Amino acid sequence: MATKRLFTTIAIASAAALVLAGCGGSKSDSSTTASQAAPGGAAYAGPVGAGEGAVNILAWPGYAENGSTDPTVDWVTPFEKATGCKANIKNFGTSDEAVALMQSGGWDVVSASGDATLRLIYGDLVQPVNTDLVPSYADVFPGLKNKSFNSVDGQMYGIPHGRGANLLAYNVKEVTTVPDSWGATFDPASPFAGKITGYDSPIYIADAALYLMKTKPELGIKDPYALDQTQFDAAIALLTAQKPVIGEYWGDYLKNIDAMQKGTIVLGTTWQVNINYANANGEVVKGVLPKEGATGWSDTWMVAKDTKNINCSYKWLDWIAGPTANAQVAEWFGEAPANQKACALTTDPNFCTTFNAADGPFWDNVYFWNTPSANCVDGRTDVKCVPYAEWAKAWSSLRNS
Repeated sequence: MATKRLFTTIAIASAAALVLAGCGGSKSDSSTTASQAAPGGAAYAGPVGAGEGAVNILAWPGYAENGSTDPTVDWVTPFEKATGCKANIKNFGTSDEAVALMQSGGWDVVSASGDATLRLIYGDLVQPVNTDLVPSYADVFPGLKNKSFNSVDGQMYGIPHGRGANLLAYNVKEVTTVPDSWGATFDPASPFAGKITGYDSPIYIADAALYLMKTKPELGIKDPYALDQTQFDAAIALLTAQKPVIGEYWGDYLKNIDAMQKGTIVLGTTWQVNINYANANGEVVKGVLPKEGATGWSDTWMVAKDTKNINCSYKWLDWIAGPTANAQVAEWFGEAPANQKACALTTDPNFCTTFNAADGPFWDNVYFWNTPSANCVDGRTDVKCVPYAEWAKAWSSLRNS
């Protein structure tokens, strides 16, 4: 079980920032509108030759461990020894920070989240990736390839890292009827009012949109990250109606786990790794994938357009996506690995089962986080969708009201 990583990571970055780390894209396949030309130029033709001697890595904490956090956790040093590429690592705390750092230049690869990937792609900051030069890519789960957050018109702009779902958690003692719908969290007359939680981020608007997509088909929502103004207003109205029953919004791993353990929160969205921790001393909560499905996250390793260390960059992509390193990082961080062969290498033989790594039908009902944009990510061209900046403004208004 990937548990030790959590508390160590908190020591090196704020948990609220780490929550943003698990951002991936949308359930839908790659698509772009006619007004969005694919940027970044041509992918590196290769072949991958001798390394340049170094690679500058921007990473979420826990994704590029070199033994400095925990001497027993290190997949970077073996990479350096095998390739001759010294890894210069900088951790960032938010996707906004990652984008700003990429804009400032000097970085070769970045572990980009779904609320950053499209900004990096259409900001012309990253280049297409030649997957033929990344042997490990062949073993990446098909469900992580050619998605709207990591590719444009079928061209990959990165290598998948891992994935997770936002589950509906419930206290096994207080919630005696197993919930099968997110409606349990949106019920204004809920018997659990004051003990319900939601995710503290603008992207949580997509959770409301997903519920409406399944329960209010007349709204015409096809993708919870592609909302026109009418659809967006409906999602905000649902969240506004939900707010009185919310006990707290969580953006901190430890606070969410502590609240579930103490029973001050008995129902709401969480991650599998949080459930594992909450049950460390006996079962307190269970998690389910509701009938509407769920939002989720996946991260992508991307290469800077202007990198001067292209060979070392590709060597890193292949290393971190390889089964050994991918198994290590998945257990350390607490996520389903991207590489199918990683499951045979985890120290916990049940790890991939716990995190649904190979459960295709499970992931078919997970809508990975994506970056909302005015150009609707569901492919519509007859309307404008509400961009992420407006999501952030609306969420701030809701939280402060």
